[in-house]
Amino acid sequence: MNALPAIHNVKRSGRTWPHTKSGIPGRKPRLHTFVNMPNAGHGPVEGLLSLLLLAQVWSAVAQNPDSTNPPPQAPPSISASTNIMSASKVGLEAARESIWENGIGEGFRSDDQSITVSAGATYGIATLGSHEQHHLAIGSLTYGHMLGGVVGEGHWYRGNPEFRLELFGGTQFQPDTRSLVGLTPHLRYSFATGTRWIPFVDGGAGVTATSIGPPDLSGTFEFNLQAGTGVYWFLKDHLALSLEARYLHMSCAGIHKPNLGLNGVTGLLGMTYFF
Repeated sequence: MNALPAIHNVKRSGRTWPHTKSGIPGRKPRLHTFVNMPNAGHGPVEGLLSLLLLAQVWSAVAQNPDSTNPPPQAPPSISASTNIMSASKVGLEAARESIWENGIGEGFRSDDQSITVSAGATYGIATLGSHEQHHLAIGSLTYGHMLGGVVGEGHWYRGNPEFRLELFGGTQFQPDTRSLVGLTPHLRYSFATGTRWIPFVDGGAGVTATSIGPPDLSGTFEFNLQAGTGVYWFLKDHLALSLEARYLHMSCAGIHKPNLGLNGVTGLLGMTYFF
């Protein structure tokens, strides 16, 4: 018996590999089967280097996940059209800054609005059935909105109609101290003069709550009627001083007795902002 095992050749993928024969009597030699691996001819060193390189690539991708995505693209430039639109918008805004239809005093635009703060006094008149003079100190806050553009073109009455809602309150200081508060819708017509002086006429009817009582008024609830005239003096395009005079009547329309009524002439000085 040979002390050294016999060498057998195992053929694999066109290459012969030596293998030992079992030295145990009666046992057949055992063959090891090798899996046919591509690139096996590169050897174990080259395979290990490939694995290390692949591991480094995956590590870099894991640390910078965004690096595999392409950078975001800038939106296409439309500077020319944007500049045109911006210029148009600026032009429209500049044109809308004026409250006038065709220059100062030539009538208001149809969508103009206004806020007015006024203060003044009422000189009571013992007339039209009233027994006493009722002198009042009055303050008011009014919102206005034009009802349309300039009307009456070519005529002396050319101007703008306007709806106004007035909240007013005050105190009677003669013949005794009493209080009142009221809410009155008005219609106003402002004349277009072509100057900074804009005259107007005004009328309204609303409701009043007051502590003024007999002999002229009967209770808390009263109606109020107002009619007057005045003028705006425009300090700037959007800002005007106003001066007006009104006739004021208060009564309950016969709902309660007495119903003689309160009458007086009211003078108001105000500041109006148009927008």
